[in-house]
Amino acid sequence: MLDTNVAILWATDRRSLHPDVDEMLMSVSTVRLLSAVVPWEIAIKWKIGKLRLDAHPRLWTARLVRELALDPLPIDAEHVLQVADLPDHHRDPFDRLLIAQAQVEGIPIVTADRTFARYDVAVVSAV
Repeated sequence: MLDTNVAILWATDRRSLHPDVDEMLMSVSTVRLLSAVVPWEIAIKWKIGKLRLDAHPRLWTARLVRELALDPLPIDAEHVLQVADLPDHHRDPFDRLLIAQAQVEGIPIVTADRTFARYDVAVVSAV
């Protein structure tokens, strides 16, 4: 599962990702998940001017999903409630929900955020 920053980096500056991570993401054997958290965060940051994109978030995200062949990961109640059990290592609510989803689903999360490793979750370092 990609975190928001990795999704943005892959789409805008792939060379900044570790070559092994880019290779993993491009492998046909890799299951690539995009949490509903990612387009939600992108839409909010774009709307308030904290994120510049070359297209509306709806179009930008659709292109990302198509180009990287991402499978959707919806947010469900179990994911949301898992947030209540997370230690307070990270304050960002989007990242906390991504971590909760990774825990509930038992999947690794690709991130450049070193704080994620403080949680009980498999982390793939993106940089």
